[in-house]
Amino acid sequence: MEAVGEEQDTGQRRPWAFAAMAGSVLGAALQLQQRELWALAVYAAMALAALFALWVLQRLRHRGARATGLLALLLGAALAFGLAGTRAVLYADGALDPDIEGRDVEVVGVVAQMPQRGEGALRFRLDVESARWVGREAPSTGPAGWPTKLALGWYAENTGLWGRPVRDENQAPAPSMPAELHAGERWRMTVRLRAPHGNLNPHGFDYELLMWEQGVRAAGYVRAGSNDAPPMRLGMTWQHPVERAREWVRDAVFERVADKRSAGVIAALITGDQSAIDRADWDIFRATGVAHLMSISGLHITMFAWLAAALVGALWRRSTRCMLLWPAPQVALVGGVLLAALYALFSGWGVPSQRTVSMLATLALLRLTGRRWPAPNLWLCTCAVVVALDPWALTQAGFWLSFVAVGVLFATDAGESPAGRTSFVARLLRMLREQWVVTLALAPLTLLLFQQVSLVGLLANTFAIPWVTLVVTPLAMLGVAIPPLWDVAAWTVQGLGDFLQWLAAWPLATVSTGAPPAWLALCGVAGGVLLAMRLPLAMRALGLPLLLSALLWQPGRPEPGEFDLLAADIGQGNAVLVRTAHHALLYDTGPRYSLESDAGQRVLVPLLRALDVRLDTVVLSHRDADHTGGAPAVLATQPQAALRSSIEEMHPLQELRRSDKCVAGQHWEWDGVRFEFLHPVAADYESATKPNAISCVLRIDNGRASALLAGDIERDQESALVKRDPGLRADVLLAPHHGSKTSSSALLLDTLKPRIALVQAGYRNRFGHPADEVTKRYEARGIAVVDSPHCGAIAWQSTSPAAWECERAVARRYWRHVPR
Repeated sequence: MEAVGEEQDTGQRRPWAFAAMAGSVLGAALQLQQRELWALAVYAAMALAALFALWVLQRLRHRGARATGLLALLLGAALAFGLAGTRAVLYADGALDPDIEGRDVEVVGVVAQMPQRGEGALRFRLDVESARWVGREAPSTGPAGWPTKLALGWYAENTGLWGRPVRDENQAPAPSMPAELHAGERWRMTVRLRAPHGNLNPHGFDYELLMWEQGVRAAGYVRAGSNDAPPMRLGMTWQHPVERAREWVRDAVFERVADKRSAGVIAALITGDQSAIDRADWDIFRATGVAHLMSISGLHITMFAWLAAALVGALWRRSTRCMLLWPAPQVALVGGVLLAALYALFSGWGVPSQRTVSMLATLALLRLTGRRWPAPNLWLCTCAVVVALDPWALTQAGFWLSFVAVGVLFATDAGESPAGRTSFVARLLRMLREQWVVTLALAPLTLLLFQQVSLVGLLANTFAIPWVTLVVTPLAMLGVAIPPLWDVAAWTVQGLGDFLQWLAAWPLATVSTGAPPAWLALCGVAGGVLLAMRLPLAMRALGLPLLLSALLWQPGRPEPGEFDLLAADIGQGNAVLVRTAHHALLYDTGPRYSLESDAGQRVLVPLLRALDVRLDTVVLSHRDADHTGGAPAVLATQPQAALRSSIEEMHPLQELRRSDKCVAGQHWEWDGVRFEFLHPVAADYESATKPNAISCVLRIDNGRASALLAGDIERDQESALVKRDPGLRADVLLAPHHGSKTSSSALLLDTLKPRIALVQAGYRNRFGHPADEVTKRYEARGIAVVDSPHCGAIAWQSTSPAAWECERAVARRYWRHVPR
């Protein structure tokens, strides 16, 4: 593209500016490492001082003074640090007042996003206009600390967050969820709220950061029981017209297309509603490396902008008058960015979409103003702009995928096509080549971010990229105007699905590796980018050792004769990973949250992959759903693992993998560590009246330290356990029944004499676990009670039996919730 103006700006005259840009990224990254926020005045003063110093630096440059890159780097870092901190302090002021949690509040607000229907639940966002306490005679302007954006669930029965029932003992079942609730409607409803509190595990998804970025400071559910005031629709507003249009299109697709799985893909491609895609289909897309084509991600919008620019440029060149009015390359650039922005807006304008559009707009503006900067400087500028708009983007995998993808495209760009090669077909082939390069370059980054990459991804993308880009997506979009085209689009989706399912069934279709440290991951990314760049083969080969150093990383394991425990943060349920030097066992698999989500799929499978764990045995203590809910997902990804449990012969899990019954006395040894079942005895299977009574109790011991995983046994089983082995001891105890008042008897605690009691329970769970009387019983004996709501994932090692490590303490950040 020709530069605008008489002289092109190559950026060589202002190296201090690029140093300041690099510093701004560094400063934002440093601010994100803060565990606690400082005072607003400190951040504001830092930002103003740095801004003034940069202005002086720029003035001195014109007077002949040579600014040093180091000074500009430090000032840029201070400016970004202060700005990010200032925004964080202002945002933190909108946090939910803890006094509001668990209390009924009547709110009036507008549905801000198209609702999501799930298994017996309706989830939506509400922009609050007013609020008042329920039961008070005089309405108030709202409780103190009231957030303006809520994430709510309306359940088929009066259930709490994540679908857990909270129906009172004396309350009749609530009516079904509403048949109609749409974006833009104003509603009055009674809600019960809590702070956005997510599960926190090593290498896990940060739900609290997602809520922070989206401005949602409270989550909750609609109170719709027989004793509650019924929710009332107050009318339609003119707010959120784009959301209303997205909802209309999504619902129209599902009404038109009979195959709901195909309808979900079509709806996702048009509206960005990723929840519309079936979970089984997502597994196939990830296994074949085409998930980026099925979601409106940063990479998806980037490639849409490239295609839109090619189409706009081709159409503009057909008119001589238009060519004389404005050069086609510039029109193509502007048109591509604008169409991509419109597409991102209609797809929900999520945080990844906002970052990508900002990045593309920055690149377009630099080119339009004649700044022909070298690729590294151009790349750095776009990163600085995006980070300035959203500093928390640096913690998101989507940012790095989008940023590296754009960088690779610029680094491998061969420039303008030669004469005679500017046809639409030539540009299309170029776009497809670029997608191939991005696929190759992002493969190592994907492996480092998600610990999994598809080995059939190149083959799958060879067919899927043109098929989705040129066939499925155009048909899906044209179907908005001509609905019968959605039927045709469904056929194309089904054909693609059959092909991908065939590829996913290949042996070794995917490869996994453990999560390396951050510095080693950066080396791997640098190696992958170097291999993709247009460089001599000898120079590109230098990227191979960098890449292999990250891919061949092996996470640490216990020494022979030692073992460690990791009590995962999975909400209300049990899931404990036990590792020795060369073996691993998973005790319980956590709860099922809904048909679409469970602890196995959301927490345990990614955790096992990140830690590079290959399970030898899965133990399911008993049949309750909060212990077995994640089992199907775990067993599907760990086909070699043996299953031991107390579940009955006709349990559905027996169809997935036959289970051996756990019986007291069974034992084995791994790497100098003894494992033994202490309960139930064989007779208990005949006499037990409820599943808790036959929970598999497992003791792990290396002669120097021991742990007891007790499932949901209650007082009678505890008494029988102590009677059979009066000398039983344990350094760490998985609190029986999550700290229920029916368990953790004085007899058991006085016998075991544990140092630490681990309580795996949900934040503000309806059962009140751990019970106050149980907590006092532990504390009276000097036993430390460590619970997952306050601690997150809990790590313990046999080498330090009196110590433990909390993920919320190790990875503490200012946006993460600290329960009272």
